[in-house]
Amino acid sequence: MNHVPTNVFLTKGVGRHKYRLKSFEEALRQAEVAHLNLVQVSSILPPKCRIISRKAGISRLSPGQIGFCVMARADTNEHGRLVASSVGIAIPKNCEKWGYLSEVHGHGMNRQQAEDMAEDLAAEMLGTTLGMEVDPDKAWSEKEQAYRSSGLFIKTTSITQTAKGQQNLWTTTVAVAMFLFDD
Repeated sequence: MNHVPTNVFLTKGVGRHKYRLKSFEEALRQAEVAHLNLVQVSSILPPKCRIISRKAGISRLSPGQIGFCVMARADTNEHGRLVASSVGIAIPKNCEKWGYLSEVHGHGMNRQQAEDMAEDLAAEMLGTTLGMEVDPDKAWSEKEQAYRSSGLFIKTTSITQTAKGQQNLWTTTVAVAMFLFDD
């Protein structure tokens, strides 16, 4: 079996329950990947791996399937506490090169902050691989412009889920990049 994914899709979910594990399962259910045996992998987007729609990706899944993914997960049982999970992707212009994925999970970040951080991390990892050094103290918008103007990147993207904790419940957020293989 060729273990190099050919497609990836992004999905997200939030779950709430009195038990932490069940809250996580509910988040996976909302993301429509709870019926899989998930295996978390690190941060490489294979060369020529296409990003497909969530709908197209989910249609290719089977119950019990082993699914390789990059996942961000955050949870809280504190009322009103904000949790965020985000997966960012940086794609090189040259499709023969690999890209990067990043996971951000944390507390107190809003959607935009988590999204920006996830894309920034993925872009920085890709940028250093391609020989670019960008000041890490610059704002994401400035770094994004530098990456794009270099001609080495085609795009960055992300998926983010945020939620506020509720009284007497665990709240879990997940953001997932799910890899798929050609048959």
